[in-house]
Amino acid sequence: MTYTLHLGDCIQAMRAMPDNSVDSVVTDPPYGIRFMGKSWDGADIEARASYRASMPSHAAACGPNGGHRSVAAEAGKYDLTPAGMLAFQAFTLEWATECLRVLKPGGHLLSFAAARTYHHMAVGIEMAGFEIRDQIMWVFGSGFPKSHNLKGEREGWGTALKPAHEPICMARKPFACTVAANVALHGTGALNIDACRVTPTGERLGGGDESGKASKPEGWARPWMDDPDHVAKHNAKVTANVDKATHLGRWPANLIHDGSPAVRLAFPDAVGQQGDLKETGRARPSSGRFGDMAAPHAHAARIETDKSAARFFYCAKTSRMDRNEGLGTGEQKAVNTNATMRKIEDADWPARNGNHHPTVKPTDLMAYLLRLVTPPGGTALDPFMGSGSTGKAAMREGFQFIGCELDPEYLAIAKTRIEHEQTKVAAARESVAATESQLSLFGS
Repeated sequence: MTYTLHLGDCIQAMRAMPDNSVDSVVTDPPYGIRFMGKSWDGADIEARASYRASMPSHAAACGPNGGHRSVAAEAGKYDLTPAGMLAFQAFTLEWATECLRVLKPGGHLLSFAAARTYHHMAVGIEMAGFEIRDQIMWVFGSGFPKSHNLKGEREGWGTALKPAHEPICMARKPFACTVAANVALHGTGALNIDACRVTPTGERLGGGDESGKASKPEGWARPWMDDPDHVAKHNAKVTANVDKATHLGRWPANLIHDGSPAVRLAFPDAVGQQGDLKETGRARPSSGRFGDMAAPHAHAARIETDKSAARFFYCAKTSRMDRNEGLGTGEQKAVNTNATMRKIEDADWPARNGNHHPTVKPTDLMAYLLRLVTPPGGTALDPFMGSGSTGKAAMREGFQFIGCELDPEYLAIAKTRIEHEQTKVAAARESVAATESQLSLFGS
């Protein structure tokens, strides 16, 4: 496992990289909402716009002196004006274009976004030449409403909902052949399903019934279901898939959750996910009416929170240990538990040698995403590395890593975290090798 870190503009760093040289891109770029006044989510985008404005051009958007009108200077502003969002889209197009070039054919890009600006980011990625494959939702229960609450006659009215998810854009670089041929040639193009299956829960998932008929909703059928041989083959295939899911885990879904009570209670009864529709006192759902499946109030008491949301990958929000591991922090906390993002940002982190980056993603989450889209031993790129969670996860999973970061303080933190994980993994491997060697000596 090796890593390479670049200090400076990721665009410039990627332009120095060879074509088709990385296997995946997993990143958490600026969201374009001028997050907490951070330069990397506003001023740096504006600086890039100013640089582009100095370039002569004959495009229709040119100003009187030949340079582009600096609408991109609006990118990242919290007012989310149309001009600003188009500029944010152009900013995304710029970095995604370089990602497309350095990715191998079939290589995947996973990029976090904010709910309000995801669409512009996704369009920028698509315009760069990527194929949008899916959207993964990271659902959490600890978001804090950033609402302007009204007073007087409008008491109880506000301007924002409680944030409870972040979307992740899944895109893929196009390729000319079949998926199987591309995987054989480049190692990219497919998802590593078995490496990302959700922990088995012991539940049966369905299949054929004892009568030898294929399972199907009542009133639904197809002609092949009257052919016993066809049904037998179908049920054998279903049973094989069910057995695999029972032993290896469920097929990974495009939803990830943080395991908080608020999220787990939203998914009652892991087996059915809707609860018992036949329980006493429950009104019969009205046919064809969406939203008429709500359980009675008493139903909430039956929810087994240890099994709720069991069908989806679970990853807790970033812990203090995960955030600061390898940085030599002391026992004293920089902030209290459940502190606001502003208090986290204003705390005296450097005095405690802590990781003071405000948007640290959990290493387990980044490891899961890397496993999903990176071939074994492959190279992952993070153009917006921050404090290095993707790099730390890459070391844990045995991938090579390339990271780019503008801020020298964050790069130093990232380097320390990545090196610490690299050392820990190497020590664990040496321990396993020594144990195996010792067992071999004694003929076990």
